[in-house]
Amino acid sequence: MKPILLQGHERSITQIKYNREGDLLFTVAKDPIVNVWYSVNGERLGTYNGHTGAVWCVDADWDTRHVLTGSADNSCRLWDCETGKQLALVKTNSAVRTCGFDFGGNIIMFSTDKQMGYQCFVSFFDLRDSSQIENNEPYMKIPCSDSKITSAVWGPLGEFIIVGHENGELNQFSAKVSEDGGVLCRGRFRQKANCCQLSGEVLVNVKEHTKQINDIQTSRDMTMFITASKDNTAKLFDCTTLDHLKTFRTERPVNSAALSPIFDHVVLGGGQEAMDVTTTSTRIGKFEASYSSGGEDGYVRIHYFDPQYFEFEFEA
Repeated sequence: MKPILLQGHERSITQIKYNREGDLLFTVAKDPIVNVWYSVNGERLGTYNGHTGAVWCVDADWDTRHVLTGSADNSCRLWDCETGKQLALVKTNSAVRTCGFDFGGNIIMFSTDKQMGYQCFVSFFDLRDSSQIENNEPYMKIPCSDSKITSAVWGPLGEFIIVGHENGELNQFSAKVSEDGGVLCRGRFRQKANCCQLSGEVLVNVKEHTKQINDIQTSRDMTMFITASKDNTAKLFDCTTLDHLKTFRTERPVNSAALSPIFDHVVLGGGQEAMDVTTTSTRIGKFEASYSSGGEDGYVRIHYFDPQYFEFEFEA
């Protein structure tokens, strides 16, 4: 299978992300450019311009209306996917390492690095409450003093986030705001419900990796997720319990890992030090499947599977 070569960055790729339908591919790198491409033919749809430093993370919401990016220029930005217009800007004290939309696309979370004397935090904003963005006041902010956050994703239904750390730990943080009566509400209602208390507690903590977790990606139905680590392994976990299900061992550090949406297959990328970033992402269309990869050379490659891939049957 000959890959489609996408040339839209001048420096190494930091993250690539398909939208839910798989027809668009978002790419960011150690340059200020955020690109969006048609995955079917590699045509560049456009760019989102505004960052002034390396862009570490990107995400699109469920219906691909909005795009979220985090950068080393100490900002997290919200974009209109179709027009490329910047809709919101949240300034931070340090680089934004991870970011993501919740299941409904109304809540965003992002984590900041521990640097320049500032602590590592995970911040949550409700996009339905414009005052949170305007005043730069998240409805919940979780400090992470022990080990820097290197990867983070939302869990099912936006009830919690799953966070990977520099020391190999995995934490599940509650993203809820709870009432004494047991009814759950979001931070935007905190002025109306004085009994609300911000949670942010660690629900589950596990340490199956011995070194830094470079990447976390969920399955399509969000029941499982896979981690990629510098300890030369990728591991499969249950999203809700964080039970360790399976280990995939390699001879090199794993920089990224993705789960196939149609088969019980995984795609691993790596083999180099963390500074030589390789990222992977998978998609499924109506009649074809592909995966994409990005490397140190700034190129993104879309790999389409040959027909034999769909006919292969594993013999136990």
